[in-house]
Amino acid sequence: MTTQADDDAGLTVRVAPSISAIVAADWDACANPRPLAGTPYARNEQTPASDSPDSAFLISGQAACAASDSGNVDSPPQQDPYNPFISHAFLSSLEDSGAVGGRTGWTPLHLVVEGADGTVRAVAPCYGKSHSLGEYVFDHGWAEAFERAGGRYYPKLQVAVPFTPATGRRLLVRPGPGAETARRGLVAGLRALRREIDASSVHVTFLPQEEWHFLAEEGFLLRTDRQFHWANEGYQTFEDFLAALSARKRKAIRRERRDALAAGITVELLTGSDLTEAHWDAFFAFYQDTGSRKWGRPYLPRAFFSLVGERMADRILLVMARRDGRYIAGALNFIGESTLYGRNWGAIEHHPFLHFELCYYQAIDFAIRHGLARVEAGAQGEHKLARGYRPTLTYSAHDIAHPGLRRAVADYLERERAAIAAEVEVLAEELPYRHSGTGDA
Repeated sequence: MTTQADDDAGLTVRVAPSISAIVAADWDACANPRPLAGTPYARNEQTPASDSPDSAFLISGQAACAASDSGNVDSPPQQDPYNPFISHAFLSSLEDSGAVGGRTGWTPLHLVVEGADGTVRAVAPCYGKSHSLGEYVFDHGWAEAFERAGGRYYPKLQVAVPFTPATGRRLLVRPGPGAETARRGLVAGLRALRREIDASSVHVTFLPQEEWHFLAEEGFLLRTDRQFHWANEGYQTFEDFLAALSARKRKAIRRERRDALAAGITVELLTGSDLTEAHWDAFFAFYQDTGSRKWGRPYLPRAFFSLVGERMADRILLVMARRDGRYIAGALNFIGESTLYGRNWGAIEHHPFLHFELCYYQAIDFAIRHGLARVEAGAQGEHKLARGYRPTLTYSAHDIAHPGLRRAVADYLERERAAIAAEVEVLAEELPYRHSGTGDA
């Protein structure tokens, strides 16, 4: 599909059937236009069974992280100036490994807005979907109701990062004159593509609040949900974070960290060139075991981990637990400019609190040491609340073609937004921090 986005501006929109059809530098100039400064993350460190300041990385001369306003549960997650998931390297690793494309039900249909001179002005990671799996914003009920009424819900269009419930920009526009026109061109292109493939709807998920409001002005329906994110309030050490908690919660976390490693377990944090195929082999075994027990068939094939490790190793933090000379559990994180994103976890041995240690406490420790503002630990998990992770709204926008289905969904979403807001208020009252009125609630 090629269409005029704006005749006066000389913009056209085309669909790329693979991200490899788009030059990586052009994609990244839209997705992550700010240059990313190198960060000297310590590598292959072992952490002892302690929550002392010496139990994790330390960068000499590191400045304190400024207090984050993301502690306010009514605020959206702050924009990360560099988001690893919308990078060409990450998305191409999904395609090249076979995680998407082929018979997966995720057909790449990426939108590209070009100027009259051929310059790529905007892009959007877009997929044709024949199911609603791997999205983490659930519309199965909409599909079932529409099909019971005689409609056809699939195919649909999904603007998202597959299998990745992390907030990030979705309408990726190169900065400069005409940026808003190019962004509107993406919306026009999505609707034209929806008509061309006879899709029922367009779904833009885990987008930032600013894009959410923009799409509302463009006629999209608005949806909210909630996750739990940790906010760095200028802590210098993990002990500073513990000091902000109630005494009971502080003692509970110390006990959990101690008990997690009581069976002679050591923790290694790996990034960059220290990541090897042996590490990925071990982690994939954990991922397969845990994934098959939780949701049937894990989405990511073994090849994905090799590719993403090759293409963006310095943006990866792999937290691995070892006992009796072998790895037994691990947690995979991706490093943004201001956020640590927890993604996948797995284990082949069960030890009390080891999941909390690898996924939550090590992530907090790392974020403090490296001046990161936030930790996003993925979807679900009210158990994160007791460990200092705050309820935070997430956003999606939906464009539905059929008038009857659109009216029904709009009514549902209005009531759902109110319910989510009320739930977040209740959850905020359970935060373990000592003081209220300082961004804790």
